[in-house]
Amino acid sequence: MLKKKMILLSIIALALIAIFMFIHLNTSNLEYVLPRRGKKILAIVLTGAAIAFSTVVFQTITNNRILTPSILGLDSLYLLIQTVLIFFLGSGSGLMDTNVNFFLSVGLMVLFASILYRLMFKREDQNIFLLLLVGIVFGSLFGSLSSFMQMLIDPNEFLIIQDRMFASFNNVNEDILLFSLIGFLLIGIYVIRFTKFFDVMALGRDEAINLGIHYDKIVKRMLILIAVLVSISTALVGPIMFLGLLVVNLAREFLKTYRHTYLLMGSTLISVIALVGGLLIVERVFTFETTLSVIINFVGGTYFIYLLLKESKAW
Repeated sequence: MLKKKMILLSIIALALIAIFMFIHLNTSNLEYVLPRRGKKILAIVLTGAAIAFSTVVFQTITNNRILTPSILGLDSLYLLIQTVLIFFLGSGSGLMDTNVNFFLSVGLMVLFASILYRLMFKREDQNIFLLLLVGIVFGSLFGSLSSFMQMLIDPNEFLIIQDRMFASFNNVNEDILLFSLIGFLLIGIYVIRFTKFFDVMALGRDEAINLGIHYDKIVKRMLILIAVLVSISTALVGPIMFLGLLVVNLAREFLKTYRHTYLLMGSTLISVIALVGGLLIVERVFTFETTLSVIINFVGGTYFIYLLLKESKAW
């Protein structure tokens, strides 16, 4: 049954990709349109896969279905980095170059996560929930600092920051696609080895340790990889708040399994379906009168409220 569901998701994802690639395509615009759409599809697949992977692993580590990696403040840190660079150096700085900015943003986000994890897990009695609370505090701090500098910045420079505040699949950083693809493939190959451990870790920390899992060691490694995946997706298209929450919970409801091999693949396919299908609706139905991030945040926010109400009733 699970394999049939995975095949169904794969067919839907491939069908939507084919429609997006070849709709309104003819011999006169083939050479111009097809490469642009191909790069956009690659960015969508990478972004969707990175967000789905990181959210599934993060929810397994925290043992909570309504949390996403954005609670650690990484999205807010990305916006702070962009704001600081433009505020002090200006948009013409060499650090705003696409490739340089990508590596700088990813490096600083991973460095922040590494320092935070090292400090939080320095003592054996510290747990993941203290890390989440500290992440919320830092996220609020980064957001406040960004807002303060954006109020003082030149209006023309603010427009550049504003472009990076919201996810945009029509303005993908094509120059960093190759680096993002290589990084995601390396992380994916590494993470696949731990899927059998994730199945046990989903039972909880004490149960996992009793069953022979090096819980703290795996958690530290996965949190660093989560930071890299969030950095890649954010640097590619910008921050997307509720996509991970939406697609991962839909995958859990649809697949009805605890096995992370299927959850990771299913979440990735649903993420691609949501992004490609949503982009088709934005371009062909709404004719660019709205953005994909607005639709995702609206649907994801509504679903988030539903999950909160559902959990409160269960308690």
